[in-house]
Amino acid sequence: MAKEGNLSEIFLSCRSSIRYLISRIVPSDDIDDIVQETFVKSYEADLKQEIKYARSYMLKTAKNLALNHSAKWDNKYNDSLEDFVEPPVELHTASFEDNYESKERFLLFCRATDQLSSSVRKCFILKKVYGFSQKEIAQYLKLSESTVEKHVAKGLLKSVQYMEKVHFNSGKNINTKHKKFNIKQ
Repeated sequence: MAKEGNLSEIFLSCRSSIRYLISRIVPSDDIDDIVQETFVKSYEADLKQEIKYARSYMLKTAKNLALNHSAKWDNKYNDSLEDFVEPPVELHTASFEDNYESKERFLLFCRATDQLSSSVRKCFILKKVYGFSQKEIAQYLKLSESTVEKHVAKGLLKSVQYMEKVHFNSGKNINTKHKKFNIKQ
């Protein structure tokens, strides 16, 4: 795992390169969201194992996220009615343990967001829970997009730190063999 703050510093130093790379793949409205998601994915990966070449990892992650986003967007309107005959996923009920773990993770997430300042919490929840784009949040809350981006990043960092602290103190591991902790639902 990278030293505390090291991954953030590397991200900040290569953020303009990431933005440039992404701008060649996706529309400008989606760049900020993918940049943010790049940091999230890199941070999650760094929690699991040490990333030796963090800058390269972030650039590769950003490129893959942008390509996936572009592919989803391109295919969004190509579905025919025949594609919807079968459900896209198996429908089954979750086990009692899965339900309990899911509710436990959700409660931990709620406690983590409760400790955020009001403005940071609003931006963070609108982004991560409701899926608003940074531009939509900025318009809704009458803030600049830059402020929204900073609030979302701060909310993410503070929430992850809170959850890590709680899990460390309880002796539990955030990433179990079968369940991967994921803030974005």
